[in-house]
Amino acid sequence: MPLPTRPTARSAALAAGVAALLLAGCGGGSGGGTAATPSPDGPHPARATPTATPTPTPTPTGPYVALGDSYTSGLKIAPQVGEPRGCARSAVNYPSLVAKSLGLAEGQFRDVSCSGARTGDLTGAQQTEGGANPPQLDALTPATRLVTVGIGGNDAGFMEVVGACAKENLVDAVKGLIGSDRAQAPCREHYATAGGAADQVQRKVDAAGERLGQVLQEVRRRSPQARVYVVGYPTLLPADPASCVPVLGSTVAAGDLGFLVEKEQQLNAMLQRRAEAAGAVFVDAATPSAGHDMCAGEAARWVEPPFPASGLAAIHPNAKGQQGVAAAVLKAVRG
Repeated sequence: MPLPTRPTARSAALAAGVAALLLAGCGGGSGGGTAATPSPDGPHPARATPTATPTPTPTPTGPYVALGDSYTSGLKIAPQVGEPRGCARSAVNYPSLVAKSLGLAEGQFRDVSCSGARTGDLTGAQQTEGGANPPQLDALTPATRLVTVGIGGNDAGFMEVVGACAKENLVDAVKGLIGSDRAQAPCREHYATAGGAADQVQRKVDAAGERLGQVLQEVRRRSPQARVYVVGYPTLLPADPASCVPVLGSTVAAGDLGFLVEKEQQLNAMLQRRAEAAGAVFVDAATPSAGHDMCAGEAARWVEPPFPASGLAAIHPNAKGQQGVAAAVLKAVRG
């Protein structure tokens, strides 16, 4: 009888790294005319039919308030600024870059995003290692003219899913199930059968959407003149799981990498639906970050892998990622 395949040191480190992470903590219009109609008396000049040209919406000049979680705050990206320190806000996160590009004065910009935030932390105080972060929505006033919201991943438990997938793949390696039907996608199998739920993750995403919808209504109530942008999450994994082997190793099943891609797509789709239903604008961060996922080379990636570059947060955007999302937000704001 063959001995069970022992997990590699890299697979064990992968699970340990993810576990540690979980304990720590996500135009213009066009003119037109009509052609001249020939008459028996001969041609005559065409008369242009006037068309209405939409008046461009001016780019907001502030005040600007940024709400969100660690993907907004810029976890571990230097320099870290602001209070409480436990919120892990970076001076070069995408809200700061947007404010700088818009030429906003210091008093016209407030970043109240906080690592680990859920939608409930927008209306209630959030406890961090460095003290309490006041309810994020308290930063809004009737004078606010621009709001970005980057939230929902923690509500949907996305990082928990990542951790569970690392665990399930490690368990299969320990049990010697590599090559079995289950080993094709042990994490997908786990979520399909545990507790009799057809799709536990989708239910969490839907519940997160309900709470986000309520938050966006409250944003509109507090700042009725503000333009509101819901910012999606950047691409974490490539469409082709094979490209992740050099980074994640062969102990993470390709089927489970595909499963994680599906779950992130569901999360972003929910954010877009809720934004549109609330009259807000959805900022797609996944499309511009394609090819810059955690499995891309260090020079190209916007998101760090489970083994991040020194000083950076695993499975979180790096400085290039914040710059990329800032560009997407600015394109939407100026568009």
